[in-house]
Amino acid sequence: MHDSSLPLRIACAQVAPKVADVVHNRNVSNAAIRAAADADAELVVLPELMQSGYVFHDREEALSVAEGLYGETLLGWFDLARELDIIVVGGFCEYLSPYEVANSAVLIDPRGLISLYRKAHLWDQEKLIFTPGDQPPPVVRTAKGRIGLMICYDLELPEWVRLAALGGAQLLCAPVNWPDLGRPAGERPAEIVRVQAAAAVNRMFIASCDRHGHERGMDWVGGSTIVDADGFPLAGASSNPEDQLLVTDIDLAEADNKWISEYNHVHQDRRPQLYHELCSPGFGTHSSRLTAAPNGLITRLKT
Repeated sequence: MHDSSLPLRIACAQVAPKVADVVHNRNVSNAAIRAAADADAELVVLPELMQSGYVFHDREEALSVAEGLYGETLLGWFDLARELDIIVVGGFCEYLSPYEVANSAVLIDPRGLISLYRKAHLWDQEKLIFTPGDQPPPVVRTAKGRIGLMICYDLELPEWVRLAALGGAQLLCAPVNWPDLGRPAGERPAEIVRVQAAAAVNRMFIASCDRHGHERGMDWVGGSTIVDADGFPLAGASSNPEDQLLVTDIDLAEADNKWISEYNHVHQDRRPQLYHELCSPGFGTHSSRLTAAPNGLITRLKT
């Protein structure tokens, strides 16, 4: 799939939402969108759960601040997208029913296109609050190029990222909230390294927008990053506990070239027939399995 595309200026707006303070978060997000537009960005990514904050006490608290797809926050983002001619990607706590909420993200196009994604892979205690999504990451054909959506921990499931890449995404936008769980001295956040690897093995741009701030005992990496189709950072890619607006220009057409050598194509070189078991029910649930090595020895492989 090859589309002609023009260079695109994109931004990640790293800010600090406050849990359960929708009005504050709405004001902060609107100001961030305007700041991105003032920097001539044509697309801006906001953090995960930008509308609501993250560390809820329980599902009832999340329900108290949840909004629907056409709630006040998202309608405000749509008005700004249209006014400023900018694509807005951001996370929100989505009201599903009196008993259910989802950790969701939207892509809002100035033309009125809205694409919704519900986080499929829930992290830690998110499983006690949110209903997981059951649809693959959408790939939206915008006037600027083909843009995929997913949220935070989704990025750590290689099959899920590959799904967006095989769906034609040139740019993957990921609102994230990366908890700062510590790391060895001198090391960069592992979340950023994984984003770089995901971009490189798929020859796809990735823009992941993190948050910062302290919230109910949780600190955040503040690791917003934009990486190119070779996996190299274009902006961010370090821990920064402050507001920051990352802005960079990318040529999405580069992501259509999946060749990494004269004979190697990152997608055509796959041999799914050798690892089709990955999608088999129960695969990976056993502590070990036995396989016969070519020399006749029996080798125990941990799975």
